[in-house]
Amino acid sequence: MEDEEAAAVLKAVGRQVKAWREAAGMTQAELGSAIGYGEEMVSSVERGRRVPKPVFLEKADEVLRAGGKILAMKKDADEARYPKKVRDLKRLEEESVELGAYASLHIHGLLQTPEYAQALYEMRLPAYSEDEIESHVAARMARKSVFERNPRPHLTFVQEEVTLRRPIGGRLVLRRQLEHLLEVGRLRHVEIQVMTTDCEDHAGMAGPLRLLKLRDGKTLGHSEAQLHSRVISDPREVQILEMRYGMIRAQALTPRESLAFIKKVLGDET
Repeated sequence: MEDEEAAAVLKAVGRQVKAWREAAGMTQAELGSAIGYGEEMVSSVERGRRVPKPVFLEKADEVLRAGGKILAMKKDADEARYPKKVRDLKRLEEESVELGAYASLHIHGLLQTPEYAQALYEMRLPAYSEDEIESHVAARMARKSVFERNPRPHLTFVQEEVTLRRPIGGRLVLRRQLEHLLEVGRLRHVEIQVMTTDCEDHAGMAGPLRLLKLRDGKTLGHSEAQLHSRVISDPREVQILEMRYGMIRAQALTPRESLAFIKKVLGDET
């Protein structure tokens, strides 16, 4: 298990399943047969070694007549499947009233379609297993709940032009991704800008960055490198990121110009 928090959640889920199974007088093999899983899977879940999928908990709750007690742990179990750094970032995004991000290598995670995210994880080295890819994609998609939250946070993104043209996942995936950017970019609380390749002045040459302004008035930065990501809380460092991001936005195309640019790139792809 990757971290203690997730391990504790999975053990709690496992204890619930085991308690209800024993109360129903069923063996692990009998429960597995009744819900469409093998005995080993039931055993692994009860020992907190496997993350049960929602359908596992739904069927177990029904078969064991738990009255929603097992099902109530579905959200916690589902989040436990995500890497800790993803869970931590999602919590910060949920506390944000404003979020800004500059993405230079690929479409920003909050703007990605499932197919685009899948393609990104499939090309990672060392190669991820199918379960790991599924987990990472699900975690990334779960973070997109920030778009529907009320009150609406103000979300701004600056995308490097090359990210709009690199055919990650193939041309069909790229076209759907560009269409998604146009859809999201039309939301009133979202602004997407494009930093064109022919722009001579560029304040973002140090790489991608993210800023999160929280409800309590505090601003945090976030950066990712090859093998590490970190939250930046030092006010002096955050100030530098704010200055850079402000200049990046000033140098990029306006949101209106950017949507027109994305539409043109989409046209080139069709």
